[in-house]
Amino acid sequence: MGISVSGRTVLITGAARGMGRLYAERAVRDGAANVVLWDLDADALEATAEELRAEGGSAVHPFALDVGSLPEVTAAAGRVMAEVGVPDVLINNAGIVRGKYFWEHVPEADINAVMQVNAVAPMQITRAFLPQMISRRTPARILNVASASGTLSVPKMSVYTASKWAVIGWSDSLRLELNESGNGHIQVTTLIPSYIKTGMFAGARGPLMTPLMEPDYVVDRAWAALMAGKARIQLPWTVPLGSALRGLLPQPVWDVVAGRVFKVYQSMDHFTGRPSAAAAATPAEARR
Repeated sequence: MGISVSGRTVLITGAARGMGRLYAERAVRDGAANVVLWDLDADALEATAEELRAEGGSAVHPFALDVGSLPEVTAAAGRVMAEVGVPDVLINNAGIVRGKYFWEHVPEADINAVMQVNAVAPMQITRAFLPQMISRRTPARILNVASASGTLSVPKMSVYTASKWAVIGWSDSLRLELNESGNGHIQVTTLIPSYIKTGMFAGARGPLMTPLMEPDYVVDRAWAALMAGKARIQLPWTVPLGSALRGLLPQPVWDVVAGRVFKVYQSMDHFTGRPSAAAAATPAEARR
C-alpha cells in the first residue's frame, strides 16, 4: 500500500546539497509536516533550511552532525524524537567517496571514514529510530541509498564499493526481517543507481549505454518507489543487466565484457570529485 508524506515527518541525511537537498525539497512540496535535515556542513545546512522554510508549509529542522560518529548520531536522534517526533520516512542518503587505488587509501581518513559514513551510519541511524517506528504501528518508509558499484567490482573505488555492497546486503535483510517479524508497516527500499550528475562523481565516466543521470530523474524514481514500498530500484536499466551478466558469465569472460566492452573498469580513471570537497581534502575525494 502506498503512502504520502503529507502531514508526516521526514528525516534526510546528507541534506545540505545534492540529492539530499532534492529529497528535502520533494518532502516540502508534498506537504510533509516536519522535514529534518542532517548534514556535516553547518553553513550549507542552515542555508538550505532557510530556503526550504521560504517555500512554506513544512517545519524545517536542521541538525549539524557527523553521521559517522555514533555518539553524535545517538545525541541527534534523541533530540529529534524529543523535539520533533519519530520519523515516518527515513532517507539514508549521506555518502562519501575516495577515488584511488586501495593501497593509496589512508587507514583512518579514507578506509574508516568511507565505511563509517556509507555503511555503518545507515545502520546506526536506522537502529536509533527503528524501535519507536515499530512500536508506533503506523506506516513508515526507509530509503537506503546504495550504488551500482555495490553489485560490481570497480577499480579505484574499492572501499566505496565495499561500503555499498554492505548497504545492499544489510538493507534487503532488514526488509525481510521486518516483514518476517510482523512489522510490515515499515517498508524498506534500496536505491541502486549508477553515476549521477551531482558533482560527487565529477570526472567519472558512465559505462557503455549508461550516461550520468540527472539528479531530478533519480529522485523522482526513488521517491515513487519509496512511497510505494518497493523493495529495490536499480537505475538505469543497464545496472540490473550488468548484475545478471556478472552472475551468468565466468569471471575471465566477465572481466573482458566489463573492462573492454562496457568500460566499467575504466569509469573512475578521470575522477576528480566535487571541487568543494577537493579544496578541503584531496582531488581524489568527494562527499555527496
